[in-house]
Amino acid sequence: MNFVKTIFLFVFMMSCSYSFAQERTTVASSPETVNPLKTGQSIPEVNVKNKGGDLVSLNSLVSEKPTILIFYRGGWCPYCNVHLSKLQEIESELLALGFQIIAVSADSPEMLSETLDKNELRFSLYSDNESAASTAFGLAFRVSDDYMEKLASYNIDLESATGNKDHILPVPAVYMLNTSGLIEFDYSNPDYKVRLDTGELLNQAKTLQSGQK
Repeated sequence: MNFVKTIFLFVFMMSCSYSFAQERTTVASSPETVNPLKTGQSIPEVNVKNKGGDLVSLNSLVSEKPTILIFYRGGWCPYCNVHLSKLQEIESELLALGFQIIAVSADSPEMLSETLDKNELRFSLYSDNESAASTAFGLAFRVSDDYMEKLASYNIDLESATGNKDHILPVPAVYMLNTSGLIEFDYSNPDYKVRLDTGELLNQAKTLQSGQK
């Protein structure tokens, strides 16, 4: 009987592991159906691209120091640009607390310099235009045809911005990570117009930093 229970438990755990992995390799059909990684989980092994288009291990970047990891839609999004600019305003305080800021978007590597210059950013931007990171974090969703038409009405060419025809974007998100890649705080919202207030982000960073002393 104990042997049967052991086999049942093993099969159940394998099934759960498979379901979890499946959730993190699937692109959601809408922003409302994403399944983001949460506090207490570890980030996956994944690569992003720098401005030159070279692959960079996100885990290696995170291992250098505690990280504020931002997922944003792209430099074409006015809400993202406002969010990035507000982050720049508190960067010096985050640096003093020992954090670095890394921001990742669906933009192609070629688009990153434009966003950096436009918003006068000093922190690092990386490209996830093949959606490897956003999918692994459970943030990726496929843009509907109706929304593609809406973007086009604003003269936004998503295919040109990302450099591909996948029509995949991340739900905007904020993660606070330790150097082991453990998520110590998370925030995401399927409504791209709603972003985490930078004052709250700074308070969370101070709380984490004080708890590590």
